[in-house]
Amino acid sequence: MIYNVKVIANWFLTRMVTDAGDTMSHLKLQKLLYYAQAWHLAFYNKPLFKEKIEPWSKGPVVPCIYDKFKDLPFESAINPFKDYFDIKDPDFSDEARHVLEQVHTTYGEHSAGYLQELACREFPYRNARKGLGFHEISHGEISHKVMTNYYRKRLQYGKYTSQKKAIFH
Repeated sequence: MIYNVKVIANWFLTRMVTDAGDTMSHLKLQKLLYYAQAWHLAFYNKPLFKEKIEPWSKGPVVPCIYDKFKDLPFESAINPFKDYFDIKDPDFSDEARHVLEQVHTTYGEHSAGYLQELACREFPYRNARKGLGFHEISHGEISHKVMTNYYRKRLQYGKYTSQKKAIFH
C-alpha cells in the first residue's frame, strides 16, 4: 500500500515524547520522511508515500509538508499537541511499520542539522541538485530509482544488513 505523506508525517509527530525532551522541527521531519521513503524503496522496491521529494537547498523536502509548516522557521519545534493533519494512523502494513520504526529509532535521535548534513552528502540528493548553486531553488525530484539503487548498494556492501530487522544506520 502507498500512503499519503501526511499520514507518515503524523506518525513521526505522534512518536515524540516531550516529557523526555524530544522535539521535532520542520527540518527534522522533512529528513525523517526522506529516509522513510528511501529505506522503504531499498527494502521493498516500492514507495511508502506517493508525494515527490524535492532537492531544496536545505536538503530533501516534501512540498506539501513544507506548506503545512511554512510559517514556522525550519529549526523551530513543532507543537506535538496540535492536530496538524486531522488524520489518524492507518493500519500500516508490517513492511511500512518496520521501516517507520527503524527510521525513528535510527535517525530520530539526531538533530535536524545532523540529518540535513547527512542527507545532503548522499548521492541521491547531490545527483538531483547537479548543476545547481547552493541557494538555487529546485523543484526537481529526487528519483525513486536513484534512491533505491543507492540504498540497496549500501545494504549489499555490508554497511547495512540485508536482514530487514536490523538498524540501518
